[in-house]
Formats: sequence, structure tokens, C-alpha cells
Amino acid sequence: MLVLGLESSCDETGLALYDTERGLLAHALHSQIAMHREYGGVVPELASRDHIRRALPLLEQVLDQSNRALADVDAIAFTQGPGLAGALLVGASIANGLALALRKPVIGIHHLEGHLLSPLLVDAPPAFPFVALLVSGGHTQLMRVTDVGQYETLGETLDDAAGEAFDKTAKLLGLGYPGGPEVSRLAEFGTPGAVVLPRPMLHSGDLDFSFSGLKTAVLTAVRKLGANVCEQDKADIARGFVDAAVDVLAAKAIAALKQTRLKRLVVAGGVGANRQLREALNAAAKRRGFAVHYPDLALCTDNGAMIALAGALRLARWPEQAQHAYAFTVKPRWDLSTLATQ
Repeated sequence: MLVLGLESSCDETGLALYDTERGLLAHALHSQIAMHREYGGVVPELASRDHIRRALPLLEQVLDQSNRALADVDAIAFTQGPGLAGALLVGASIANGLALALRKPVIGIHHLEGHLLSPLLVDAPPAFPFVALLVSGGHTQLMRVTDVGQYETLGETLDDAAGEAFDKTAKLLGLGYPGGPEVSRLAEFGTPGAVVLPRPMLHSGDLDFSFSGLKTAVLTAVRKLGANVCEQDKADIARGFVDAAVDVLAAKAIAALKQTRLKRLVVAGGVGANRQLREALNAAAKRRGFAVHYPDLALCTDNGAMIALAGALRLARWPEQAQHAYAFTVKPRWDLSTLATQ
């Protein structure tokens, strides 16, 4: 089965072709970072309009790369939610329009399920069951994954997501957009221990997270320095923030493995590309004897490949989930644990 995947939940337009026998054939991605940079964040209306402009050229690109024709596609998967409503509507309308023209089935995919399953695209994918740490700009969750569609929430953020805290810290330090990678790069030059920030809920006894207090601590540190802040001060604050965030994420992930008695950890989402987080988890895996799996760096951010894969896996297990009526809805808010498995 050849599945076309289309991702448009926020500020990246991604398309991909996944073959259930040969794997990922091609994927193409357009990021809107340059367009949103002057606003310091994503402007939903601009994001929606740009998805309209980019989707069909990207479709032509993946078809050309894979040496396939549109008529070869057996099914189309699109991101149904969660995400920006307008951006989701663009992707849903394009996917359903193509499916109607081709008379092919279409299936809506949960954006986080795509991230959750993206490490299965690597050459040596993890086996079920495993613990998943989903960490991005909009979500921070720990899940027990028994199989495709079988997800149990173990813990989640009570307020802000880790990626949001990275972006807010970047703004406070006067860094560029997107902020997460900039904070991580600046932290490389920080002095360990020069700025010690709180580790929220590190010893809470559960698997939940909270990052609002950490953002406030960064704000306090910046204000304390006032006009006297220099580049080294900024690097020290960035280092303190990254160390605190990574300590919490790693500790909670390890606690989840211990609680579930599992030995495989999957890390997915944009923050999963963070070098410091990967180093901390890799070191812990070596000490404690568990395996940690990541998607390729190019597939950590939003992409069409993860949507195509999730669509292919769902259609293989539950072919009745395929839609042929081409009437669609989107779900800007959608709890991962409510996904249908029949």
C-alpha cells in the first residue's frame, strides 16, 4: 500500500510517500520560520495561507523524488488535529479533495500519534511496548505505548510545555526565533552552576510536569541583572535553564520506565532534537541498562512522513477507519488517549 501523508498543523507544510513494503520513499518539508520571525511567533492566518501555497508544489516534489504518479497512491492520510484550526482545515481540504478526485480512501491522523510512531521509521525501530516522551512546543507528555492505538497517559504538563518554556526563555534573553535551538546553542557557552534555577516537580512523586515556574525564574534572573546583563550572563542563564529543564525531563522519563518496568524509551517531538537532552538520556541509558530511541533529526519537527506512517499502520489494522465520503472535520483540541482502535 502506498500512502500519501500531509501535515499542516502549525507552521510547517510536510508531504511524504510511505510504502508498506519499501518504507519511506520520499518526504518534503517547507518551514515558515523566516516568515514568522519578524513577528516573534506563529501568526495563524499567515500560516494557513502559506500552507495553501506550498502543498501542491511539495506534492509534485515527493512524486518526482519517488518516481511515482499520483494515480499510484492507494490512500491519503492527513493531520486532523490537534493544531491551529485554520492550518488544519487547509490540510484536510487538500487531502480530501485529492482523495475525491482519485476515488481513494482518506484517514485523519492525530498529530501526536504521528510523532509517537516516528521512531519506527529508522532502520532499527523499537519494539512494542515502550514508554514515550512526547516533548514539543505545545505538548509534554509521558505515555505507555502497548501497540499502535494503545496509549496510556502516565503524566503530562500541568501548565506550559517544555518547548514553550524554551521559546519564552529565548525572548527574555533577546534571542531569535525559533527560540529553542538558540537557547541550547547559547547554553554551550554558559558556566555550569553559575545560575541555578528550580527543577519544578522533580520530587513530586508522580510523572507530571510544570514549566511555568521555571519561566518565571528565568524572568527573575534577567530582571535582577537589569541593564548590566552581558553576553556571558545570558549564556549562564541559558545554561541554568537548559540544565533544569533537561534534569526534569530525564528524571521523569526514567521514573516512567521504572514504574512500568519497561526497558525501551522513545523520545519524539521538536525538543527531542535537543542535544543536551539526548546526551542526558543516552548517559542514563548506559548507566541503567535501558534503550533509548529517537527519530532522525530531520523528522523530529512536524513532517509528512510521520503522518503517512501512522496512516499506513492504522489502515493495516483497522481498514474500516478509512473514509470514502470526503466530508471532514478538524480537531484543534484532541486527547491522544481517546483515539479509536476499531
